[in-house]
Amino acid sequence: MEENKFQFPSEIVELPSKGIIYPEGNPLSSGKIEMKYMTAREEDIITNQNYIQKGIVIDKLLRSLVISDVNLDDLITGDKNAIMVAARVLGYGKDYTFDYLGKDYTVDLSKLEDKIIDESMFTSGINEFEFILPHSQNKVTFQLMTDGLEKKIENELKGLSKINKENLPEMSTRMKYLILSVNGETDRKHVREFVDTALLARDAKALRDYIIKIQPDIKFIFDRETFSGEIEETEIPITSNFFFPND
Repeated sequence: MEENKFQFPSEIVELPSKGIIYPEGNPLSSGKIEMKYMTAREEDIITNQNYIQKGIVIDKLLRSLVISDVNLDDLITGDKNAIMVAARVLGYGKDYTFDYLGKDYTVDLSKLEDKIIDESMFTSGINEFEFILPHSQNKVTFQLMTDGLEKKIENELKGLSKINKENLPEMSTRMKYLILSVNGETDRKHVREFVDTALLARDAKALRDYIIKIQPDIKFIFDRETFSGEIEETEIPITSNFFFPND
């Protein structure tokens, strides 16, 4: 007797980066990912207390939903954000209701737009960019954060927490991974020493702001009316209701 096989409906998700940041030959360079609709199996994942406590529930969920043969560790943060929103839409629909400053808002997640990126700033297939630190005038190259880099940073911080839990150098550790070279010097020891001893706080902030400006991402914002009656773009909060909408 022939085995029954269930066919799950799926959708193609467009990546905010359009795939231009990934090397040729990497499936992510297509700028698209195929995802299936959420089933009871994925609900088991997002309610798994072990995954929740370890902070890996979203990774487990996305790995279960993505059909395309891709390495999710390669995803830059903005592309992962878009996939997370798509997972919510495919699982529980497009309407997301949340509380902000005591008032309920509902946004249509399917209408969220991608940030407009300046493609001239990207070299196809290469995740590396230049920036002149405005105060010290040092020239650095840096990469956009990927899911794989996030995991390396988390592991290093976990190791450091065993030494000193009260004063984790989270921001400087992230810089050590993002910065690829300083004035042409790519040696990792040199880069780390630069971050620890020579990277001015105001230069670090300028670099962080620049990264936010150029990185592809989804515009996770909504328009709200302020107390003065003005319309202001505000970041959409992620609450427990995101993957557990009220009936």
